[in-house]
Amino acid sequence: MEAMLAFSVPSFHIPIALETQTPFKKSMFLKSQLHSKLPLNSGNTSKFRLFTALSPSPLTESSSNNLQMDDEAEVEKGSEKFDWYSQWYPLMPICDLDKRAPHAKKVMGIDVVIWWDRNEGEWKVFDDACPHRLAPLSEGRIDQWGRLQCVYHGWCFNGSGDCKFIPQAPRDGPPIHTSKKACVAAYPSIVQNDILWFWPNTDPQYKDIITRKTPPFIPEIDDPSFTSLMGNRDIAYGYEVLIENLMDPAHVPYAHYGIMNTIKPKEKLDREGGRPLELSIEEFDVNGFTADQGWSKSKFMPPSIFYAYSDPNKPASSVDTKKSSFQKKFALIFICIPVSPGNSRLIWCFPRNFGLWIDKIVPRWMFHVGQNLVLDSDLYLLHVEEKKISDVGQENWHKACFVPTKSDALVIGFRKWLKKYAGGQVDWRGKYSGALPPTPPREQLLDRYWSHVVNCKSCNLAYKSLNVVEVALQIISVAAIGIVAAMKQGAVSAVTRNSLVVLAVLSFAMSRLLAHFIYKYLRYHDYNHAFR
Repeated sequence: MEAMLAFSVPSFHIPIALETQTPFKKSMFLKSQLHSKLPLNSGNTSKFRLFTALSPSPLTESSSNNLQMDDEAEVEKGSEKFDWYSQWYPLMPICDLDKRAPHAKKVMGIDVVIWWDRNEGEWKVFDDACPHRLAPLSEGRIDQWGRLQCVYHGWCFNGSGDCKFIPQAPRDGPPIHTSKKACVAAYPSIVQNDILWFWPNTDPQYKDIITRKTPPFIPEIDDPSFTSLMGNRDIAYGYEVLIENLMDPAHVPYAHYGIMNTIKPKEKLDREGGRPLELSIEEFDVNGFTADQGWSKSKFMPPSIFYAYSDPNKPASSVDTKKSSFQKKFALIFICIPVSPGNSRLIWCFPRNFGLWIDKIVPRWMFHVGQNLVLDSDLYLLHVEEKKISDVGQENWHKACFVPTKSDALVIGFRKWLKKYAGGQVDWRGKYSGALPPTPPREQLLDRYWSHVVNCKSCNLAYKSLNVVEVALQIISVAAIGIVAAMKQGAVSAVTRNSLVVLAVLSFAMSRLLAHFIYKYLRYHDYNHAFR
């Protein structure tokens, strides 16, 4: 999955959407375009030594115990701690938010409602609870005056969270709508990199937090010379597993076999072509870490961003140099959002400074078809893996998992950062018991419609449009048969009659094929590794 590209190999073959096998031809997705390199700036932080084997020799039981003790000693010495509630959190890409309606989202266990305040021209983020009887404001509407209206009893709120109208209050009575108890808690929010961010604290002291601390800035997304198509999906496993999976390039040839192309070693030892990877952590502190993946650099910016880019110190390939002096650049940006235990949200973007024309002629939903297939292909196994980690305890991850090779360096780096600075797991502040939700039926676990399509403007429009086409084809089929049946013998030529029959058959067949396509790629697509 992190692979929404196999981005840790010396030269990668392309973003998911570009190299995944979908019902569309690969040539539509830049098959020939990617042998790229990417940028990164490293901060001046302390050097960090991983508590894993970064030498070819495997870990022994005694060395593993020593590493464990070293790690625990470091945790005790570390004085600086990561505060989960003093960070900016991403909510959604702006391109997938509808200004006409409120949107419900959950982040860090906090239920919020996102809505467009046309009076102030800004996106607003409120507690998703009306102060009257705690009905969800996300089920409400934007009224004719641009206020957020609760549809349970009609209470209305402005962009500051102040109650402006209580229909049940007598007109000649006291102005009870001005009471502080009638207000909705409003969170600080800002749009940056075409993503809406919010600060998870409504205390007035944080009203101007944007002047003191800003969300992480990713220049490629705002650079007009780069493409910046985004996608988002709700994931049925937690934040910790999502992050470490994105940092793990070694799983790509196996978990995504047949849907992603990866560089094959000269000598293949198995069908998939897995190989040793030279990964290492370079700099490490409470603000995350940077890593060297050989051909590229990557950076973890907690709590949400994992960002990979080409090493600017690596020269361009000789092939690219001969063809043009233009340097191709590509970045892999994964934004991971803790929702609740066992649930997370992923926003992704793969900006590149070449092949810009493709995004202009290929609809965004076509890219998402392939990208969602990549997510599906390891979703079930990661859901189950998280259950097993929960059974042994997040704090015992390093004891339960045997990670003796360099290919796991980033995963171990993340787990060590989590333990040393962030309390070993997301701080839910007592909102949950600690138990993961039960495993739903496979059809629900791998459902694409509710986890992605309804939250993506492009895919939602495609879903509705394709359903209209399907119905139109069925109508054409029935109409053609009806016309043939109503015709008197000899009223029209045999050629005309046969043509109508063929039209009816073809229209019906196409409607069935389209229905299958809609269900498989926009509703539910199972994935069985045994038959890949």
